[in-house]
Amino acid sequence: MTRILFAIIVLIFAVGDASARSFTDSAGRKVELPEKVTRVLAAGPPASAAIYALAPDKLVGWINDFPPAARPFIAQPYADLSAHGRLTGRGNTANTEIVLKLKPDLIVDVGSIDATYASLADRIQEQTGVPYILIDGAFLKSAQMLRELGDAIDASPRAIALAAYTESTLNELKAKIEGLPQDKRPRVYYGRGPAGLETGLATSVNLEVLDAVGANNVAAAAGKGGLTNVSLEQILAWAPDVIIAQDRNFYARVLKDPQWQGLPALRQKRVYRAPDTPWGWFDSPPGINRLIGVRWLMAILYPDQTAADLRSETREFYKLFYHVELSDSQIDELLKDATSPK
Repeated sequence: MTRILFAIIVLIFAVGDASARSFTDSAGRKVELPEKVTRVLAAGPPASAAIYALAPDKLVGWINDFPPAARPFIAQPYADLSAHGRLTGRGNTANTEIVLKLKPDLIVDVGSIDATYASLADRIQEQTGVPYILIDGAFLKSAQMLRELGDAIDASPRAIALAAYTESTLNELKAKIEGLPQDKRPRVYYGRGPAGLETGLATSVNLEVLDAVGANNVAAAAGKGGLTNVSLEQILAWAPDVIIAQDRNFYARVLKDPQWQGLPALRQKRVYRAPDTPWGWFDSPPGINRLIGVRWLMAILYPDQTAADLRSETREFYKLFYHVELSDSQIDELLKDATSPK
């Protein structure tokens, strides 16, 4: 009898927990996941957008509440999910008590992968007992991210479809910009905030899509790094061919302020505001929401090389990734100030 009992114990330890599965995340961490994942907490905005695209019914909540104007662009009943804050990045507000209260099966962070993020994941996982995975959110790895996330949260069929769209988008992009000479690649200034004086340096994750479409970030002249504040004098010296505004106030200001009028972008009427509903098309967050931004950037930066129907592409993307059928008026709202030269 003792031998039989001993054999059973050995077998249990050899097999392990049959209700768990091992997952190696982008930081090389081996995390034991539940066999079935039904409740997922996003650690930051890029993860929130990706989980919503793949499996909205598994989201336990949003990072932030959506403003009223953005809610129609999120499918019901998901627009009504409560906000729980963020575990990572600037302005993190969530804590372990919130995590425990929401009772997720899994915590997911999508974005930059380094020792700081891995340490945070380890600490929260240890404190809460909830598995926490990190997935590389680099823009050009978006298809891989979707497949890995789909595997982790039991949403592989959706992940395969969305990854196929992503690869098609990036392949089309590569085909259109390969061999494009430098004199055909516009010099672009991307202005964040109401004053438009925050931008991203070379290698900034916030400017990834601009690099992806082969345009030149004029702020790269100031060096490598993340977000930084610049002066109007610097922008005037850089003399961008195109200005992209994140903020509506900056967009309105740059069109009227005499100090900006001498720039090539103003003379050539190439000032645009990036659509931002429900998430930004350029950044904010730097997630899969930028896939439609690539198609938009190609249309405004390379009009001679692009004959795509941006309205149809917008409708397709929102249906596939955001689960909503856009009306013509909603598309008008999204593309207002984003395509017509001003």
